[in-house]
Amino acid sequence: MKVIHVTASYKPAYIYGGPIQSVGKLCEALAADHKHPIHLEVFTTTANGAAELAVETQQPQVVDGVQVTYFKRWTKDHSHFSPGLLLRLRKVLKQAQQNDEQLIIHIHAWWNLVSVLGCLIAKWYNFQVVLSPRGMLTRYSQHNRHSFAKRFIHSIMGRHLLSYCHIHATSLQEKADILQIIRHKSITVIPNLINLAPATHQPQPISTGSTLNLIFLSRIEEKKGLDLLFDALARLNFSWHLTIVGSGSANYVKNLKDRANDLKIDDQIKWYGQVSDQDKFELMSAHDVLVLTSYNENFANVVLESLSVGTAVLISDQVGLADYVEDKDLGWICRLTVNDIVNKLISSNDQNKRERIRLTAPDLVRQDFNAALLARRYLEMYKEAMRCEVDQTGIVGDYNNE
Repeated sequence: MKVIHVTASYKPAYIYGGPIQSVGKLCEALAADHKHPIHLEVFTTTANGAAELAVETQQPQVVDGVQVTYFKRWTKDHSHFSPGLLLRLRKVLKQAQQNDEQLIIHIHAWWNLVSVLGCLIAKWYNFQVVLSPRGMLTRYSQHNRHSFAKRFIHSIMGRHLLSYCHIHATSLQEKADILQIIRHKSITVIPNLINLAPATHQPQPISTGSTLNLIFLSRIEEKKGLDLLFDALARLNFSWHLTIVGSGSANYVKNLKDRANDLKIDDQIKWYGQVSDQDKFELMSAHDVLVLTSYNENFANVVLESLSVGTAVLISDQVGLADYVEDKDLGWICRLTVNDIVNKLISSNDQNKRERIRLTAPDLVRQDFNAALLARRYLEMYKEAMRCEVDQTGIVGDYNNE
């Protein structure tokens, strides 16, 4: 079997956050599984935010064990129009059709011209498509940022193409969101593969001081709910400190800083900027609780990254991993109201619970999200897609390794 991953951006374009890590980790795990070998390659662009990756284009190269071909893009975020990529994909699919090859196209993300037109080409040549929307097929995403363009694309071709796809959701919440707005051939739930802290990492001793040390680590954008978090923090009557790690648009970051100043909490917030993976784990380990009060998250890799170093989490009920955190009692789940966030922040000042999480969470997460076992579930999804011409009943997975 041959699997071509089509994605508008790929490593080392880490500016795009968690999806880059997840797609890369999946491809690396599949390529490394010599017991179940497949021919795997990645078609992507040089996208790196407003800039371009300094990589060779048009020629395959090996990136961390994965064959990757980068193509120049003609347009920037978020359209990523790349004629070279689309022409190469067409050529490969046409040849595969002539040779009667078994081939799956796995497309990552939606609402860009690499994904939409790549899906159209695959449908034209009658190859099965697995689509991982990466949180882009929810009512929240449809009605935020370029909503008119999204609705236009959806009406003229998107919904027809999506009905052709086998959908991969990363959480039960994302599955529920997707089912509200599209038809599909099948839908499978398999968690992201992520880079966890090394197994040799030793959790730092829990803080016994009177200050609750919080950390936010993600892209800084509106859907992350930092506005709600700031309003809640302003109401706390005990000592706290918040470290914000990540980057975002200069205007939006300035608006947040102004809001913190207006609330008179700016002296309790440290803006750290973007960090490397190693620094990321060390920072999370040095804090008491990771906070993520997002309006919408299909998965949220950072939740598992934090737990892998033993740092408890406080997340909204709109985060895809909320059911896992609640089931395993690895933190606190809040509703998207300032009052409830305040109450959960007060509850998170429970040192006994944080100590239990610090000691038990790392091993639990490594067991439940084992990369090799999850990669085989993706492989089974590909095989099922090959067998499944029209299956409207769907395939359902959960968080338990099979």
